Amino acid sequence: MKKLLFTTLCIISVLSYAQDQSSVSESATTKIADYLKPGKSKFMLRGYYHTGFDNIQTGDDKESRFNPGTIAPILMYKQSDRLFFEAEFEGSFEGEGFDLGLEYANVSYVLNDYMIVRAGKFLLPFGSFMEKLHPAWINRLSTVPLGYGHDGILPTTDIGVELRGAFYAGNIKLNYQLYAINGPQLKVGGDEPEEDGMLNFGAFEDNNLDKTFGGRLGIFPFSNSSLELGFSALSGSVGSQETVYENVSTNMYAMDLSFVRNVSFLKSMVDIKGQYNFVKTDNANYDDLEGAPGDQYTYTNESSAYYGQLSIRPSMSGNNFLRKLELVGRYSALETPEGALWEQSPTQTAVGLNYWFDWRTVLKIGYQTTDGLQDGHNADETISSNLIYVHWALGF
Repeated sequence: MKKLLFTTLCIISVLSYAQDQSSVSESATTKIADYLKPGKSKFMLRGYYHTGFDNIQTGDDKESRFNPGTIAPILMYKQSDRLFFEAEFEGSFEGEGFDLGLEYANVSYVLNDYMIVRAGKFLLPFGSFMEKLHPAWINRLSTVPLGYGHDGILPTTDIGVELRGAFYAGNIKLNYQLYAINGPQLKVGGDEPEEDGMLNFGAFEDNNLDKTFGGRLGIFPFSNSSLELGFSALSGSVGSQETVYENVSTNMYAMDLSFVRNVSFLKSMVDIKGQYNFVKTDNANYDDLEGAPGDQYTYTNESSAYYGQLSIRPSMSGNNFLRKLELVGRYSALETPEGALWEQSPTQTAVGLNYWFDWRTVLKIGYQTTDGLQDGHNADETISSNLIYVHWALGF
């Protein structure tokens, strides 16, 4: 009897151990399988397109044309809840061909609730216009303010790494961006020597060993987030390594404002945008194209630009047609260095009437006049440019 009891207990122990080992093995297998899963990845295509008609008069030159427009597909990929990739391509018609370029491409990783790090080529958060407002269906007008754009005095895109996020300081909400990038490059000689001293933005290769640092702080002083005040700065070397310009640096500052609020007595949404920019680049000597061979000249290399914009949309009107209309006006000005060959101080006024088919499809009718433009045929005179346009912009 005792032998039978002992044998039974041994069999039970062996079976129990085998079952425990099986459970451990199954648990380990499950963990490995979960680890090897590809994840809940998602892909999304977004972007925008605009086209229309332009009538332009610059000095004595006139042009009337249908504008083939620009298409900008944006690829967005979510690999996990923390890892993201985005890229924007910009295609435009040049002459009889089609030119496709890369606007930006970067990867982002969510560190925590307050920090996101991203790396690659991205729109610089210098002020708010280029990063948040320039797409054709978001920009209330079909043009950009003076000083902005690919040939302006202000940064657009660059390559580097950025830390961004948002947090509360008491009842005040703040957002921030800090970045290190290759930085802008000083234009010297080349195909356009008359632009010596200007800055070139968004180059794929760095021209020196130093890096440019910058950032923006946005403050929402009201609990309803109707007002945002932004402060930006950027600083770094711009001269090419092992040249006489290697110690030339630039410092840039900007202040921006955004106010969006329903105004009950107007039965309208009022949207106010504005930004002021200042650029200071170290003085340097450049070849004097108007003097004898070997002559050089210099100037105080300071530029500034600003714009203010107001749009009103009667979104609370009882009339369905009026609710889809929007009236917009913008004034901007640019001041480049006095004494430079690229010196100019134009001002620009733009007005427009928009009709919104839905929240991302808009028909724009506008008029813009720009005074004080430099005359390419006579540098001592200025000319004006007038633009009338009808554009259709679609975000998708």
